[in-house]
Amino acid sequence: MNSTLPPSPEPGAPDPSSAPQFGMPAGAPAPSPKKKRGKWFIAGGCGCLAIIALAIAGCSAIVMNGSDDGEDTSTTTESAPAAVEEEAPAEEAAPEEAAIDEEAPAEEEAPEEEAPAEEEAPAEGDVPAEYTSALNSAESYSEMLHMSKQGIFDQLTSEYGDQFSEEAAQYAVDNLEADWNDNALKSAESYSETLHMSKQGIYDQLTSEYGEQFTEEQAQYAIDTIVADWNQNALESAKSYRDTMDMSPEAIRDQLSSEYGDQFTQEEADYAVENLDG
Repeated sequence: MNSTLPPSPEPGAPDPSSAPQFGMPAGAPAPSPKKKRGKWFIAGGCGCLAIIALAIAGCSAIVMNGSDDGEDTSTTTESAPAAVEEEAPAEEAAPEEAAIDEEAPAEEEAPEEEAPAEEEAPAEGDVPAEYTSALNSAESYSEMLHMSKQGIFDQLTSEYGDQFSEEAAQYAVDNLEADWNDNALKSAESYSETLHMSKQGIYDQLTSEYGEQFTEEQAQYAIDTIVADWNQNALESAKSYRDTMDMSPEAIRDQLSSEYGDQFTQEEADYAVENLDG
């Protein structure tokens, strides 16, 4: 036969035996025990059932509350790691964003390094006065003395000449409008007419680094184009050696034809000696 006694109360719950009897006021003296009868048993059984029902309902409420608390706790406990796991990528991405932010200024500074200021050539209106003066002097040397390009540059920069700076002199010869072949020809004509030099002597004088410093092409153009009587030049040179240095005819012949002398041809030197007394 199953027991009809109520279960043990939960800790802290009121003792059912100390609770007032169903239908009796609190604090009333308990009635004297009577002889049990079937009707009372039934009535007493209904009261016990009511008490058991109340106790069961209370236990159920406690269990439900405990279950709810457990579910909440378990939910909170289980959800906490999920929140950490979801936030983890954000924390990992933060350094990458910081790295991008730190690299941004470097990319902006790159164009500044690639923009060095370039010096531009001065415009025509900004030419220094020294450059203009050097150009004017170069034009005079070219037109009046028929000098070569290198000869003019050396004259402009020489400490015994015009003493211009190399930059000014270079500007002058680069901007000088001159026909260097014609200058070489005019110089050759001057050497022929005033000094009565030979064809080879004039060529050497035009190309020598101690002479006019024309190019070989310019000097060759001059001696190929010049109109000169080389026999007559040899005779005039022979007369000068005889009158100023009292040289003999044979010494004059050797001087005229020597490669260390006037460099006339042998035929030109012979012509000069043979016509010396003419």
